[in-house]
Amino acid sequence: MTKGEAMGEHVTPATRPPSDVSGAVGLVGLIALLAWLWLCRSWAGVSLALGLPGPHAPMSGPYAALAALVVTGSAMSLWSLLVDKVHRNPSTGIDWALARPLCETLDISITKLAGLWATWAGIGLFYCIARWYWDGQYLFAMEVIGAAAIPVFLLSIPYVLWLDRKLVEPRDYTWHFGALLIGREAWEAEQVRKHWRAWAIKGFFGAFMISILPGGFAVVVGADLAGVVHDPVAAGSLLIQLLFLIDVQIGTVGYLFTFRPLDSHIRSGNPYLAAWVAALICYPPIVWGTIGRPDVLGYEAHTGGWAYWLQGHDALLWLWSALMAGLTGFYAWATFAFGLRFSNLTYRGVLTNGPYRFTRHPAYLSKNLFWWLSTLPFLVTNGSFTDMVRNTVLLGVVSAIYFWRAKTEERHLLAEDAKYREYHAWMAHNAPITRAFSALWTRFAPRSPQVPAPAE
Repeated sequence: MTKGEAMGEHVTPATRPPSDVSGAVGLVGLIALLAWLWLCRSWAGVSLALGLPGPHAPMSGPYAALAALVVTGSAMSLWSLLVDKVHRNPSTGIDWALARPLCETLDISITKLAGLWATWAGIGLFYCIARWYWDGQYLFAMEVIGAAAIPVFLLSIPYVLWLDRKLVEPRDYTWHFGALLIGREAWEAEQVRKHWRAWAIKGFFGAFMISILPGGFAVVVGADLAGVVHDPVAAGSLLIQLLFLIDVQIGTVGYLFTFRPLDSHIRSGNPYLAAWVAALICYPPIVWGTIGRPDVLGYEAHTGGWAYWLQGHDALLWLWSALMAGLTGFYAWATFAFGLRFSNLTYRGVLTNGPYRFTRHPAYLSKNLFWWLSTLPFLVTNGSFTDMVRNTVLLGVVSAIYFWRAKTEERHLLAEDAKYREYHAWMAHNAPITRAFSALWTRFAPRSPQVPAPAE
């Protein structure tokens, strides 16, 4: 530690720190997903050519969307293992030279399995109690999770027995929770909290991500390309749907493929309550609202949107459509750049490449710009000054919530990893977008040597 670091100052490194995530793994997932989409769209002709039985039509159903998850995740996993060789990273906690006899680790594994199965039972109980999981889009997620429960339960036995023989320290946070339940060995409360934070994230966001897989997939696979090529609004909307589909599919892979041999395991969940509040209000069942009023922060009252206000001006419609698609593409890039490690509220290594060369929060920045430019909240169809002011102010509040989310995430990562501290400092002085936000923050924020550069 340097003298500056000891005093709490941010020492700017000469170069951007290397990323813990390969730039190729997300690209491999993207290529695999696009190939699967092409196959699903072309399935009528492919099945006829191969003489396969069954309906000769595009595969646009929910199980085809689920299969896309398997195809994408498998391609990314194979690249990670065979090319990036992530299983040899010290951060996996695995020593492949270890060959402990099973009798030496059996008690550890039994304790860990007890903790793991009790956790899954707790998550299942939460699903049963929470009413929103049994209506609408969540019904598909519950069907998938229910069908996977027994196979995952059975496969966890050989996986844990095998992995514990190779782990440098097999007594991880899951073991500590199991030790708490069994009561035979000493356990640490902080490790138990880490365990539950990690699994609460996977349980909550995993179900949500699975639930939204089928919708966009069906739209993209079933789209009539010939009918949209001359319509800027339809063409832009379809391209945006495709980009959101990429984000959802690869993001869901990140939540489900959390395995140590892939070096994609959760190192820690965000320990700050503010971070959880800021994140959870952005997702069902809350999504900006409160009990009885789901539109507390609704910012689209009588807005019309960009297509309404630009109708009749084809050049502007094409330009705006391209702008919307570009922002969505930047947002999707921010997700697949994570490869197998995408997840809210977690530390799973440090990502410094892709769009994270330009801003520390490309997804939040592009998402909020998209909302402002697509909604145009300051223009209303009913001429109401009240609606205009309300929409504009409330969308500003939504953007402020994302700023808050970003700050709480930075606080977590700054505390976890020296590499992130180096990246944070480097970006404040070298990344074009972050540097601009840092200049604004320096001008308007209270003077303090301990105040970090802002989230953008």
